[in-house]
Amino acid sequence: MKKILVSFFAVLLLGVVVSCSSVPEKNPSLQRQWMLVSFDKFSKEELVKNKAEINLTGIMEKGKIKGGAHMGCNSMFFTSEFKTNGKVKISGVGSTLKTCQNMELENVFIQKFDKMTNYSIEGHFLTLSDGGGNSMKFVAADWD
Repeated sequence: MKKILVSFFAVLLLGVVVSCSSVPEKNPSLQRQWMLVSFDKFSKEELVKNKAEINLTGIMEKGKIKGGAHMGCNSMFFTSEFKTNGKVKISGVGSTLKTCQNMELENVFIQKFDKMTNYSIEGHFLTLSDGGGNSMKFVAADWD
């Protein structure tokens, strides 16, 4: 009887450990769809017209989020790592290669996005900056 109980509890404990370790990390204030509202020389109207956004709703694994972006034509992808000290590391930025009429926004975004090293969240706004005067300001897409 003792062997059966020990085996039962061992299996139960193993099941709890496995199920807990497979639960993805989540940061609801960060892991959202973000609409770009201020960036470089582009007007807010131009950003809205192009539906400029980053999407951070992917599962966070080992502190990294696989994200996506759209600036009007091509689909973009990247990996981001947001630290609790306000630092961000963006890497692996790439995109599809469609030729579009107005690619200036996409080209400037791709040039500057992985250079962003700092972030802050204030209310429904996410700001990325490089510490050298360049910044990108986003508003949460689910904010009314």
